[in-house]
Amino acid sequence: MLFFKLAAAKKYYQNYIMTNLEFISKQVTAPTKNIENTLQLLNEDCTIPFISRYRKDKTGNLDEVVIEQIAKLSKEFETIVKRKEAILKSIQEQDSLTPELEKKIQLSYDLNDLEDLYLPYKKKKKTKADVAREKGLEPLAKIIMAQNNDDIDFVASKYLNDKVPNEDEALQGARDIIAEWINENIYIRKNLRRLYQRKSSITTKAVKLKIEDTPEGEQLRQKAKKFEQYFDWSENLLKAPSHRLLAMLRAENEGLIKLKIEIENDEAIEIMEEAVIKNKKETAVHLKKAIEDSYKRLLAPAISNEALQEAKTKADATAIQVFAGNLGQLLLAPPLGEKRILAIDPGFRSGCKIVCLDEKGDLLYNETIFPHAPQNETAIAMKKIRSMVNAYKIDAISIGNGTASRETEFFIKKIAFDKPIQVFVVSEAGASVYSASKIARDEFPSYDVTVRGAVSIGRRLSDPLAELVKIEPKSIGVGQYQHDVDQSKLKDELDTVVMRCVNSVGININTASKSLLSYVSGIGEKMAENIVAYRSENGAFEERKQLKKVPRLGEKAYQQAAAFIRISNGKNPLDNSAVHPEAYGIVEKMAKDLKISLNDLIANKEKITQIPVEKYVTEDIGLLGLKDIVKELEKPGLDPRKAAKVFEFDPNVKTIANLRTGMVLPGIVNNITNFGCFVDIGIKESGLVHISQLKEGFVSDVNEVVKMHQQVQVKVVEIDENRKRIQLTMIL
Repeated sequence: MLFFKLAAAKKYYQNYIMTNLEFISKQVTAPTKNIENTLQLLNEDCTIPFISRYRKDKTGNLDEVVIEQIAKLSKEFETIVKRKEAILKSIQEQDSLTPELEKKIQLSYDLNDLEDLYLPYKKKKKTKADVAREKGLEPLAKIIMAQNNDDIDFVASKYLNDKVPNEDEALQGARDIIAEWINENIYIRKNLRRLYQRKSSITTKAVKLKIEDTPEGEQLRQKAKKFEQYFDWSENLLKAPSHRLLAMLRAENEGLIKLKIEIENDEAIEIMEEAVIKNKKETAVHLKKAIEDSYKRLLAPAISNEALQEAKTKADATAIQVFAGNLGQLLLAPPLGEKRILAIDPGFRSGCKIVCLDEKGDLLYNETIFPHAPQNETAIAMKKIRSMVNAYKIDAISIGNGTASRETEFFIKKIAFDKPIQVFVVSEAGASVYSASKIARDEFPSYDVTVRGAVSIGRRLSDPLAELVKIEPKSIGVGQYQHDVDQSKLKDELDTVVMRCVNSVGININTASKSLLSYVSGIGEKMAENIVAYRSENGAFEERKQLKKVPRLGEKAYQQAAAFIRISNGKNPLDNSAVHPEAYGIVEKMAKDLKISLNDLIANKEKITQIPVEKYVTEDIGLLGLKDIVKELEKPGLDPRKAAKVFEFDPNVKTIANLRTGMVLPGIVNNITNFGCFVDIGIKESGLVHISQLKEGFVSDVNEVVKMHQQVQVKVVEIDENRKRIQLTMIL
């Protein structure tokens, strides 16, 4: 009978159940038709780079960011629907699902609300209320909640039994049941949740530590110094910036502080009393006690934890976005291009590891020199460097920016080369991670980690994107508290950024590593392996359609990937452009109509401007797609990245000890956070330019003022040699 009632109720309100499209349309500013088409393409397993680049006419020219938002919201909707189904099934199995409750669940699209609705039916450990029910005290609790009786002690005496010896225990049991009802009250939970969201404070207190005079004790002392500002701290949780909240949570995880989320209890109790107490009869006394117990024992711990988790989720999202933005800029850093490079991983006692690389980044030679203390073999080292530069026809030198970097740079610049040699200092962040990885071992099985690290330093000068994709993104070191955020969300977001960057540049399929290929739209790790294996067995690819011969690479993968790979000097000149093979026929017709060959059309701006684009609109490729094709024909395969340029640090600044307040120095932005940016001024320690010091006036977003790798002028404001901290300003 219940089944038929539920079926009838569902039919009554099913028109009010939101669809995936409606759910997304409420949160994305775009025409519904464009969102619908985007969802259809995503459901057809099209990748975001492919959709944004080659299906503009269907999406209405939505960019990658909006398409990513649609994809995320679609997954969120699926999560909500699955949770609803699980809740409904659980309650139905308990024979407790009424038409009214099912309607509330079906019409809710907020996970907190769904969990509130499910709370009374959730399986949990035996509670005080359960014990009281077993003693037969639920009817007494209902009488108190009804608030119609003044002589409640007399009523309580009727519920005495061998488990309830007196009225006090009967009333206490009834209050335990009422406390649980109050805890499960959706109205109360919603209002307390709002109160915590708006007015809660995050408060921290230092934990008393016994720090011994041992190496471990010194480590703990140094760790404590980093977080000492949070040893006695309080601020509004809503206003706490992402980096500060994550810092407090890390300090708590390290055992340095205790953290609490608190509100004014009186305001919370007042909300609860207004919702529960309807008159001032004798029952009000017991209701007040139940309210205080429910708040202290059940609601405050649960809602405060919820508030903290919600704040943490927002902080994670902010930190992940900061990291993603930095990573994107880093991956698209200017490449030097196909040049012969001598790369140096500098060091003092262990020497400088030298490698010579050809235009494709292949290792030609490796050596170790000792130009610095304690060996001081400067003359021998100079001779060796000159010899290697000449023997391997080196065009540029790449020096890692770690230990002994500046000393090595000065040493190199003293050498009189036979021809002009560009000298670059590059970030070596993540080089050690790469050198110890399976990828590096597979590439260089006969060499140790020091050689592999030097190779990475050289390759990231010629093509930062191709080299950095081999390193786990969070190890590149351009985020804030990246190890403290939700690792699954971080990985998803960073993988998306890497894919976006790889596909915006395009890759040479005949030189790309497996790591780089794996990020190409539609390819993935396994298919990348197959492509590399096919290339090894059959030689270089001569045309895009050869991809179809790669084992397990079907039509769908070819459709998604083909336009993002490049083949230089191939059979078809369009294979070295961003024109998709599905449009080759259109381009060939354009050339034919202009009475010129395909080769003569490409990069021929005079002829291209004569093309009547509207004439070539088809059912599959509209005006937006055609405009992109024409633009690509003008500059086929154009790399969106700028070319690398040599940067000179102040030669008088080699260590933090050389700094003086008021110095104006050249620097390069090497990390961006919400509270400012860090600038490499040519020494081991980067300096911080706080957001308030970026420029005159208010700055809401650091990225409005600076970008990764931007060359800037900074002034030294404060130096703390003990803590290795440098404060800078860009307001000169």
